[in-house]
Amino acid sequence: MADLKALIAGYAQPGQVTWIGLRAQRRVDMQPVPQIMVHDSGLEGDHARPGKRAVTLIQAEHLAVIGAMLGRDAVPPDILRRNLVVAGINLSALKGRLVRVGQAVLSFDVICAPCSRMEEALGRGGYSAVRGHGGWCASVHTSGLIRLGDSVSPI
Repeated sequence: MADLKALIAGYAQPGQVTWIGLRAQRRVDMQPVPQIMVHDSGLEGDHARPGKRAVTLIQAEHLAVIGAMLGRDAVPPDILRRNLVVAGINLSALKGRLVRVGQAVLSFDVICAPCSRMEEALGRGGYSAVRGHGGWCASVHTSGLIRLGDSVSPI
């Protein structure tokens, strides 16, 4: 039987980037893009905060969960205002680890809590539906290009 450290380090498969979105400034619509260069200040052309909140990510599988809590189909990723949507790997299990996303290396540092705009964007109960499913904020350890379909895996 594996020890706890080995269990925590393991994962079934790499994840995959399924959506990339940018917001040029506050309160503007997200724009989907096929690829993006990531620097320590965040995604090129994005209104981001440098440091621990330079890149925001959400689990693709959670889009359906949020929708189900609202009594509807999966929520489109642009509404949640996260930069990257990742499928196939548990982002929460990557907390505090260095993670290769395409050519970039990120560190998942802080839970990305829902903002008060979720009520406006999703309707009554939107804020609560996103709680626990809002994704992660990451800092950039190594700059690099991220493309749709790129692999996501811990280093």
